[in-house]
Amino acid sequence: MTEFISTCSMPLAIVFLIAGFFFLVKGADVFVEGSSSIAKRFHVPAIIIGLTIVAMGTSLPETAVSVVAAIQHKNTLAISNVVGSNIFNMMVVIGFCAIMTPVAVQKATLKRDFPYSVFAALLLMILGGVGMKLGRFDSAVFLVFFAIFIGTMIRYGSESRKRRRTSAKRRN
Repeated sequence: MTEFISTCSMPLAIVFLIAGFFFLVKGADVFVEGSSSIAKRFHVPAIIIGLTIVAMGTSLPETAVSVVAAIQHKNTLAISNVVGSNIFNMMVVIGFCAIMTPVAVQKATLKRDFPYSVFAALLLMILGGVGMKLGRFDSAVFLVFFAIFIGTMIRYGSESRKRRRTSAKRRN
């Protein structure tokens, strides 16, 4: 496949790029709709679905690129993919969304989630700066940190569900 792509003409490469982008967008749309319907069925708050399932699902292509790059010993590509994706998501995605409609962010969401984002960026800077490489220990630290984040989201979701049930019982 790599040989085919490197030898094909520029117009054909552009067609493949556009087709790939179309399928990526369509797949993401189907994924978001499916996740939303699952959230509604199990009474999971939309923010939890967005912060966990959808975020992980939409990051799978980036994960695949980074894993393939790491396997091919192109570690700079793997790290720059992570950092570039983070910058793109924080600035461009939120920027476009805010242009189309105001993006309301609850203070509780900022207090709960923003520290994780900042800590992850600082952790990458610190662990990457020590010895100028990331190893197995560093990856274990990141995976444990991610597990803590997922645990926090699950706990928040279950607490939110309990609060909704309690308030619904009070109204009845």
